[in-house]
Amino acid sequence: MRHLYTWCGILLVVSFSVVGDVTMSRAMKQVGDLHALRQRFGIGTVICRIFSNSTFFVAVAAMAVSFFSLLFSLSWGDVSLVGPAAASLTFIGNAFAAKLFLREKVDRRRWMAALLVAGGVALLAG
Repeated sequence: MRHLYTWCGILLVVSFSVVGDVTMSRAMKQVGDLHALRQRFGIGTVICRIFSNSTFFVAVAAMAVSFFSLLFSLSWGDVSLVGPAAASLTFIGNAFAAKLFLREKVDRRRWMAALLVAGGVALLAG
């Protein structure tokens, strides 16, 4: 039963981490180039633009849920499984989500890397 809890926790970590990463990317693209904004208007304007973006807070909330899911997963399973599995599955999830939701170009090399990572996760699980 503990093994099931561990993998459910890893799934939660990965899901909320991917949601957080994708939403944060979208929020920062809405804000604009931080370096250019800082040079033109100053750091105060940059901070105000970030904190006035509601998508930013959705991303932070998703990342917080991911972090607490990681804590629960680590209480149920070994760090040698939870850490690499969560990180590598997040990598794969980010590639799919970037392609699907952000319309980013994910080249063949990244897909090959995702397949190799998936193979590594399968070895960890076995």
